[in-house]
Amino acid sequence: MTLQSIRFNSILLASFALITAIILASTDSLTKDRIAESERAAAQRALLEIIPLDRHNNDLLMDVQPIPEKFWLALGLKKGGDIHIARDNGQPVAAIIPTVTADGYSGNIGMIIGVNFDGTVAGVRVVDHKETPGLGDKVDLKKSDWILSFNGKSLVNPKSDGWDVKKNGGEFDQFTGATITPRAVIYQIAQVLEYFSQDSERMLIDAAAAKESHNEQNHE
Repeated sequence: MTLQSIRFNSILLASFALITAIILASTDSLTKDRIAESERAAAQRALLEIIPLDRHNNDLLMDVQPIPEKFWLALGLKKGGDIHIARDNGQPVAAIIPTVTADGYSGNIGMIIGVNFDGTVAGVRVVDHKETPGLGDKVDLKKSDWILSFNGKSLVNPKSDGWDVKKNGGEFDQFTGATITPRAVIYQIAQVLEYFSQDSERMLIDAAAAKESHNEQNHE
């Protein structure tokens, strides 16, 4: 093989490697973008199940507030999280709060809980769990409409002793063959409502400040 042929093959191989690297990088970037968009769409769908479009006109994914660290433990959050604020023409109408209970029968149960600014539950969705199929998994709306029974409830409706399963004298149904899971969810929803009662004033102040900042930016 002549020196010229060796050089030509080397250039050809290097070019091929460069083109392959560019294609792989482009494919990886497109894949990441698609995954990110898919995750965004899934998160948005979950939020919209709790606060539908007829109740707000802001971007729920973008209008967020960090949860103060002193409340992380009560909400079961080891690394904190964000509250999503729903607004109608700039006016806050509800907050969607992430929370986790470690007291499920099979471990952690992750939820997002919408609370209207009048203190009533706008909606609850379980977003992560490992509960037993056919028993504890009825906390999932795909398996049962039990989770909808919290809509409109508050710390005064029912009163504190009503936030339990009927087996224990509370207001909410348990599942046949499964009491631990629904009780854990009930307790945690009440815990979130208690948190909201303590932090809602700060949420409103921060929401008003964010609106003012947004208005100033638009006028610049």
